[in-house]
Amino acid sequence: MTQTDLPVVSTLPAVLPTLPETTLPDDRDPRRSGSTTLCSEGDSLRDIAGGHHVAATLEWLDNHPPHVIADEISRMDAVSAGMAFRLLDKDRALDVFEELEPVDQQQILTGLRDHAFRELVEEMDPDDRARMLREAPAKVAKKVLAGLSPRERRMTAALLGYPEGSVGLYMTPEVVALPRNLPVAQALHMVRTEGANAETVYTLPVVDAGRRLIGIVELRELVLSSPDAMIADLVESEPVFVRATDSAEKAARLMQGTNLMNLPVVDSEDRLVGLLTIDDAIEVIEAADSEDVARQAGAAPWEGHYMAATVFQLARYRALWLMLLLLAATLTVSVTDFFSGTLEQVAQLALFIPLLIGAGGNAGAQAATSCVRALAVGEVRVSDLLKVVWRECRVGLVLGGMLAVVGMVIGALFVGAKIAVVVGITLILICGWAATIGGTMPLLAKKLRIDPAVISAPMVTTLVDATGLIIYFTTAKLVLGI
Repeated sequence: MTQTDLPVVSTLPAVLPTLPETTLPDDRDPRRSGSTTLCSEGDSLRDIAGGHHVAATLEWLDNHPPHVIADEISRMDAVSAGMAFRLLDKDRALDVFEELEPVDQQQILTGLRDHAFRELVEEMDPDDRARMLREAPAKVAKKVLAGLSPRERRMTAALLGYPEGSVGLYMTPEVVALPRNLPVAQALHMVRTEGANAETVYTLPVVDAGRRLIGIVELRELVLSSPDAMIADLVESEPVFVRATDSAEKAARLMQGTNLMNLPVVDSEDRLVGLLTIDDAIEVIEAADSEDVARQAGAAPWEGHYMAATVFQLARYRALWLMLLLLAATLTVSVTDFFSGTLEQVAQLALFIPLLIGAGGNAGAQAATSCVRALAVGEVRVSDLLKVVWRECRVGLVLGGMLAVVGMVIGALFVGAKIAVVVGITLILICGWAATIGGTMPLLAKKLRIDPAVISAPMVTTLVDATGLIIYFTTAKLVLGI
């Protein structure tokens, strides 16, 4: 990307899809009469639009903010969603559209005519447009790019050139960059002149003649400084920044850890190429957390609204993991079969199998979840592996000791003291082992360049179930002498 690819900003006048001709009686149209209420507070947009009540739909749209409208549209089928979107005021359509997930944006675009289609995508922020096109079918992406103005097409193509998951796909290239040798008065004039077309003006990067990042200055400092002061005297010369090819999640976590509202993004030669804004950083973190939660629950992550998904779509995203876990669970069956002779001699041991493997699985899942989260926010690193192993082992043993007291009481009440001792010892060993495994596997996965969330809690639980039975039966044979 060259310097000429990144002019300071200017966007075309906002023109959004025109509303379809809708003729309503004056006493039924909520835009013409404030005295008639056509929908109650508890009504959802899906119910109203699904019934083709145009006047009531218009009233509902008037009374709700863009993010609420976007959430409701995400819950609707393609036909109802398209109808509701076309009824939006043209000055709100873009706000609602940008609140939608890419998969829902594509659904809306497929229902628009060419003219409305082009106008809507032209007015999108370049980073939002690029992310939508990344996930759109090739035919849709080609149509979008062909309909853009040369400047918007150039910016979008530049963002699409960055790797998947990189911060370059999420940054805004529409930035007001200040030269360092500028007085405050001229800098403020530059912000007023060009800032209306930028996504943010609160963080102002300062660059040299080659557009290399020198530092940043906050708008607040400009406003409160003397008009004759120089930008070079106000600039923070050691700014926090990332490169455009860096991980978007790491950049967003960096913003979270440093409490930044905007994060400068540079290329390999330290030239400013954009800013990662706080709203995009929040989206990145939300998407990463949603993916981790899905994987930890033993399901494949997916995009789109839960309420808009069909039963078969939800089942498809969960089926593969359940199949894998089912196969992994055959280890437990094999272990049980191997120790069948022990069970025949002391059948009462079978009573405590669910209790023991449940406790071990839960302890392992807790450790795995804690470790995945700590990795995600940067609280632990792969180099901390041995420290994490030692810490989780001790935590597991402490938890096992607590559970052992309860387990021995239960065992004594049901089967007697000897087996109660077996249960107590096993709980201590299983919990210590499970916590160690749960805390270690995500770090090993990270070292092997595997997503730590893939080492999900169900997988850890299944592994601990099998090994826990080995611990249980081995302990029983040693204590009972069988």
